[in-house]
Amino acid sequence: MAFGGAFATGQVVKTVGASDVALYRGVRGRTGHPVVQRTSKALSFAGEHAGVWLAAGLVGAAVDRDRRPEWLRATATVAGAHVASMVIKRVVRRPRPAIAGLEPTVRTAGRHSFPSSHSVSSAAAAVAFHGLLPTAVTGTAAAATCFSRLVVGVHYPSDVAAGATMGLAAGGLGRAWVRRAERPKGF
Repeated sequence: MAFGGAFATGQVVKTVGASDVALYRGVRGRTGHPVVQRTSKALSFAGEHAGVWLAAGLVGAAVDRDRRPEWLRATATVAGAHVASMVIKRVVRRPRPAIAGLEPTVRTAGRHSFPSSHSVSSAAAAVAFHGLLPTAVTGTAAAATCFSRLVVGVHYPSDVAAGATMGLAAGGLGRAWVRRAERPKGF
């Protein structure tokens, strides 16, 4: 029953509602400024396959030997969240936005949009790297990356919201795992 429910949910999620399209149009119609576009394209590029977050975690593990286990667990959390999002995309198979006059401004690695993998990995990183990187930096970068996916036109708002929610949940689970690495041995 649960398996069938997942497919039923996938069918519901595959359908894009009028409010999703209206929000998409609203964002796209107000974010054409060249600086906003350039910044969004850069964030989209950096977040491709969680690249910037995985690189940050591996660099942290290399230079912060005392907290290497925490860095590696946080990085594994982000990688796991990203892989999970890719699996969900292949189940749901929602097509990316295709609205005349609002063509995407970047290319994508795939043709499915739900959930936004950039949003999943960014939100997961913001939580998983808590205490390792400044929260203001990770939180701001994660939020900006999520919003950039709307600006460049490759996701509907519900793709981004669902991705961020999934990422926060994955990051929370990962954060608990990271904290286990922080405990002194014998505890």
